[in-house]
Amino acid sequence: MSPDDLARAGLRLDLDLDGALATVTLDRPEKRNAQTPTMWRALAALGADLPGSVRVVVLRGAGASFSAGLDRSLLLPGGAPDGVEAVGDLFALDDAAMAATIADYQAGFTWLHDPRFVSVAAVHGHAIGAGFQLALACDLRVVTDDVGFSMKESVLGLVPDLGGTKPLVEAVGYARALELCATARTVQGPEAVAIGLALRSVPADALDAAVQELVAALLGPAPEVVTETKALLQGAAGRELAEQCRLEREAQVRRFRALGAGGPG
Repeated sequence: MSPDDLARAGLRLDLDLDGALATVTLDRPEKRNAQTPTMWRALAALGADLPGSVRVVVLRGAGASFSAGLDRSLLLPGGAPDGVEAVGDLFALDDAAMAATIADYQAGFTWLHDPRFVSVAAVHGHAIGAGFQLALACDLRVVTDDVGFSMKESVLGLVPDLGGTKPLVEAVGYARALELCATARTVQGPEAVAIGLALRSVPADALDAAVQELVAALLGPAPEVVTETKALLQGAAGRELAEQCRLEREAQVRRFRALGAGGPG
């Protein structure tokens, strides 16, 4: 989806394209950027339509919070206005249709794993439930010292289902991930860095500068180098060493051939 498409649809998302940088902003500050199924579908469409020239995607929230999670008014059956898709609509579906709909919702998060670009979450205020999972969908997280991460799904009798469990385990390990999901406790910036959940924690007024610094560093190497490296690292934990070494060799052959041909990288 283009910036104009998002504006016309009133989807409360803002997309700013600046050369190789795309900034996606959740723009529902009066609701602490609470998320909706319509927003998830729009995020999936945005990811599918992102120009190939984009090398870094920054995801942020307008106002006082990154995202307070699911809009709770859309959770119960009949809680949404007519014509508005609600999570509560899932109750009326059979198992297969429910799972298929959740898969559509997950696509609004999983596009951020695309190896064509590096995704960065700039997280402040609250990152709760779906907000936590949206931050986890990004490759890197820069956070404020007073940020509050909390996986609240267990409080609602649910499990995290928006693609957040795998990156959470990869970031903090199984035991810590289980503790965070089961207890729904809040993790603030310094602890998030200490346990591997965030790359860096800064005072709130330094967040923009820290993200800009990271973006500049990410845009330094040639695009193909970052793409190849991200693809290598994404699956490394699940591969045998011999398989990983084979993939490294193949990627490096491509790099040498590109350099030999006088390519930019």
